Formats: sequence, C-alpha cells, structure tokens
Amino acid sequence: MSGYNRRASGDVGTALQADSAKPIRKGSSEAKHPAGALPGLPRLRGALRPQRRSSSRSRAAGADAIPVRYRTLVLLATFASLRWGELVALRRENIDLETCEIRIIETIAELDKGDLLPETPKSAAGRRMVAFPPDLVPELRWHLDRFVQPGKRGLVFIGPKGAPLRRSNFRPIWHTACAAAGASELHFHDLRHTGGTLAAVSGATIKELMARLGHSSIRAAMIYQHATRDRDQVIAKALGGLARQAQANGCNRPRNPRTA
Repeated sequence: MSGYNRRASGDVGTALQADSAKPIRKGSSEAKHPAGALPGLPRLRGALRPQRRSSSRSRAAGADAIPVRYRTLVLLATFASLRWGELVALRRENIDLETCEIRIIETIAELDKGDLLPETPKSAAGRRMVAFPPDLVPELRWHLDRFVQPGKRGLVFIGPKGAPLRRSNFRPIWHTACAAAGASELHFHDLRHTGGTLAAVSGATIKELMARLGHSSIRAAMIYQHATRDRDQVIAKALGGLARQAQANGCNRPRNPRTA
C-alpha cells in the first residue's frame, strides 16, 4: 500500500475531534457544539480505522485537538475528499444541505508571497458535484450558523477575524493537532487520500472515483483501487488462517455419504 494510505486513518479520526473538552468562554459561539450528541459522528469516526502501521496509543492520544472552528474543514476534506484550495474557496451558496451535495466551481491558490489567487478548477473534471454523508448535515448546519462570512457568497471557512483561511496560518494548528494525536507525519492532503481510499473500499468504480475526486486521469484514480487490492490480500490471508484452523480441527473431513 502506498505511503499515505499507511499514514492516515485512525490518527485522522483522533485529530479531527473538536476541542469540546477545552474550556470555552461562556456565551461564545463555540459553547454549545453538538459533536458529542450527533448520532452520526461516532459512525464516521469509526470509518477512519487505521490503514497504516500506527499504534493504538497514537490513535487514542490527542483527542479534542482540532479547534471546533476547523472541525468541519477536516470532515469535508476526508468525507468529501476535497482539496485545500476547494475548501477555502467554498461558499455558502454551493452547499446544499437537502441533497447533501457540494458544488465545486471555485478554488483559491496561495502564492509564494502569501497572496491569494481566486481561480476556477484547472480541468473540467475539477468542476463537479460531490455528495457528502447525511451524518454531516447537523455539523455543517452548526458551522454555517457560526463561522462563515455573511451572505450567500460568504466563504465557509475563514479565520477568527473573518479573513480568508490561509494554508500558512492553518499549518501550525494542524501540526499541533497531529502531534497531540501522535501522528506528526500526517499531512492535511492525506485526508483527501483517506476519503478516496474509503470510497474505493465502499465499492466505487474507477469512473466514480474520478468523478468524485475531480480527476481527469485514470491513473490517479487507480491508486485507490490498488489500495483496496492490498486490503483484499490481507483479508484473503486472514481467511486462509481460518481455513487452516478448521483443517486442524478436522472440520474439513468429508462426511460419510451413508450417514449424510
């Protein structure tokens, strides 16, 4: 399996949890975060099982590491497999909570000198509709009520002072969360890879993966199919172990046709 698939899932599930246990100012917009009560989120966290050589200790450490303002950013990066530029360019009007879909028609590039460059996706494949799990609707609605710019064209993910979110400003926050989770080597882009792998494991075809991830190249989507093949080999070896155990217990002996 490729490096990022080994790197990701269980620690992602730990790192994305909101810091609801951290003291919060009374009356602030973050004071009543619903994460603990949302019925869907435990199932979503459970989907992020480790596909790498990480220890259970690293998966358990660092809970509540991601500030609640950025929790939905991490969830959509994983379960909608969105790129960083697509996330920071996302606007209110492009999220449909009824159909559980996101319309990707804009992206933002951060230049070397720090300037933000709004642009359209580079390929036709990048302009797409992406479905997200219905379990995320309460989380998204809560976020939209508190942390976005006003108006239909308001950016969904912004900094504490209302400015567009920059990778350079978010990087220290991400590194802190990953370090707390014992996954310092985890990159934000690995969330997208994890989502792609989960989609492939769920049975998505090459064309479906290409449409979901915005790939115009079959080769890029094939990476996730290879990941499921690797996992299939693990399953096959486990089944072989069960077969050997059954053979050792005499369960494979043919029954006497006279007594059958």
